[in-house]
Amino acid sequence: MKILIAEDDELMLRTLEFRLKKDGHQLILARDGREALEKIDQFLPELVITDIMMPYLSGLEVVAALREKDQTPIIMLSAMGQEDIVLEAFRLGADDFITKPFSPNELSVRIKRFMLVHSR
Repeated sequence: MKILIAEDDELMLRTLEFRLKKDGHQLILARDGREALEKIDQFLPELVITDIMMPYLSGLEVVAALREKDQTPIIMLSAMGQEDIVLEAFRLGADDFITKPFSPNELSVRIKRFMLVHSR
């Protein structure tokens, strides 16, 4: 599966990259929201994983912009588990939300679930 990861924390980005490459996914990496939108248009990923707090554009702004164009599945990541942020992410069109810290295995399982649902 071709996955775009938008994450400004370099350690988190590398951790996700290592795990998801090990799972056999093709990855596109973005370090801020603006770069994420550019790469989404360029590479047309099958899944987007985005942090909420990022430079230039937040993950919520990425979700809103992406939903204007298509229905690519989106998993939100955030250390902020406040209910209002989670609800806003879902209102804007996010498909799933994971609160940091989380196990890379949990993310891997959720991606497999998306692959099953969206391959039908």
